[in-house]
Amino acid sequence: MISPKDVDAQKFNAVLKEELKKVKEINPPVWISFVKSGVHKERIPAQEDFWYIRSASVLRRLYLDGPVGIEKLRSYFGGKERRGHKPAHFRKSSGSIIRKILQQLESAGLVDKSKKGRNLSPKGRKLLDKIAYDVSK
Repeated sequence: MISPKDVDAQKFNAVLKEELKKVKEINPPVWISFVKSGVHKERIPAQEDFWYIRSASVLRRLYLDGPVGIEKLRSYFGGKERRGHKPAHFRKSSGSIIRKILQQLESAGLVDKSKKGRNLSPKGRKLLDKIAYDVSK
């Protein structure tokens, strides 16, 4: 059986993004066009559908890494903060964006909350497996 591990991540996320746009529970908040995705970024996201791209990436990350908390996802999406002539330092991504995405995915029934963090529900795993199969063709 083909899983998201076996297909190209960019193609997979592009198809998953389009599927997530059809889910009525997943909507970008009003404030998303005014905020950066983390301290390490200098500008707001350039993509129009940033919310859906990040949601797809979070779902794929949950599939690959099992139960994952918000702090692990913040570290995954973080990056180097440029500080001028001083050495760059790693900074975590925005926790609010990840938290709101996980809450929306949870209300859509794609993610379950457990003691160790968030994990994919059977419905979410089925969706990701179906998309991986379609992308592999």
